[in-house]
Amino acid sequence: MLTLIHTADWHLGQTFHGQERHAEHRAFLAWLLDTLAARQADALLVAGDIFDVVNPSLAAQELLYDFIVSAHERLPRLDIVLIAGNHDSGNRIELPAPLMRRLRTHALGRVSWLDDGRLDAERLLVPLTDAAGETRAWCLALPFLRPAEVTGAALASRDDDGGPGDAADANDYVAGITRVHRQLIAAAEARREPGQALVAMSHAHLHGAAVSEASERPIVIGGEESISAALFPPTIAYVALGHLHRAQQVGEARIRYSGSPLPLDFSEVAYPHQVVEVTLDGESLAEATAIPVPRPVAMHRIGPGPIESVLAELEALENDPALPKEHWPWLEVRVALEAPLPDLRARVEAALKDKAVRLLRLERRLPTVEGDATAARVDLESLGPRRLFERTWEARWGEPPGDDVLADFDRLRQEVLDADDSEASGREARP
Repeated sequence: MLTLIHTADWHLGQTFHGQERHAEHRAFLAWLLDTLAARQADALLVAGDIFDVVNPSLAAQELLYDFIVSAHERLPRLDIVLIAGNHDSGNRIELPAPLMRRLRTHALGRVSWLDDGRLDAERLLVPLTDAAGETRAWCLALPFLRPAEVTGAALASRDDDGGPGDAADANDYVAGITRVHRQLIAAAEARREPGQALVAMSHAHLHGAAVSEASERPIVIGGEESISAALFPPTIAYVALGHLHRAQQVGEARIRYSGSPLPLDFSEVAYPHQVVEVTLDGESLAEATAIPVPRPVAMHRIGPGPIESVLAELEALENDPALPKEHWPWLEVRVALEAPLPDLRARVEAALKDKAVRLLRLERRLPTVEGDATAARVDLESLGPRRLFERTWEARWGEPPGDDVLADFDRLRQEVLDADDSEASGREARP
């Protein structure tokens, strides 16, 4: 028997409406370490988006490395496997890999290719051992695949029948992701010995999985980059997925997103945040059990409703002035207005006076009046860049944008987000 803990999407270093969340992440990691010890886990699998940006702050990196050191000190036989997600820099994840291997931690950030164009699968196969040091399973640790990695390097790759890949497949992102998964699974099936299980870990979007629109950065295009769960044959005992923040299984109990351990947006308040305990019996999955993650900082969403009902809800909020300020609840307030209310913020703040909460967002919802110019007004923050682009395109051209246009928009947005992450981290690093 082998016991694994599957988690993902930590987003260390995330700022929440401008507020840092180190205290929450520190509390989660302390709980996770206690859980690993209590469950006598043999391995910890972290399926990507370890950090929130490609160049994380020193404080965020310290959280990760302190956890790894503490885990090794407390559980010397624990295997830890980390893969990069689309928020991570693959190079940064792999940079300390030689040192981390001394702590039984394997960090995989990128894929590489052999001279003959085949995937270098061996470096992505990580042995998972039991308390006696015997290899009981292999982890197929596949980091997030960026288009350049599978549409550029994959030009030299080969199809499953050993022949050269055709140009159309080589330039298709989804075909490239599919090819990499298939080559890695084939290598794992050839490598394992009888009685050893295969555990696939991937940071990807599967067909049919539920997306958190408000907080998840599109990988390439909204949904079209998704892959099929049929990629994972029955020989794979368990599939540990990252990228989508909602904990869920996809089709089968053995294919799961653990979800993020903390809500990353107010829209995720009701999500069942968890890690997954996985028990393997020989080559097969014996059980997969959700373990709820305690929320170190409460998160409240008030409204939407008229100002009177919102103020009443604020008055009824629980208040614990003894809480340290870093553990005060986060608060979003949504007010449906029937008329202009210039002193809205002042009234909300007055209702919160002396309450141990942190107001992060006040949303005004304006009435829609037919024929009035106010009907065209939108809340840009809640609408989001992609929907705003679609509406603008349709208003200009009289029809919604096609899939190719949306693909170009999402690729451009991803490039801008990555560039912003790098620039912000560069400013932070400068004295």
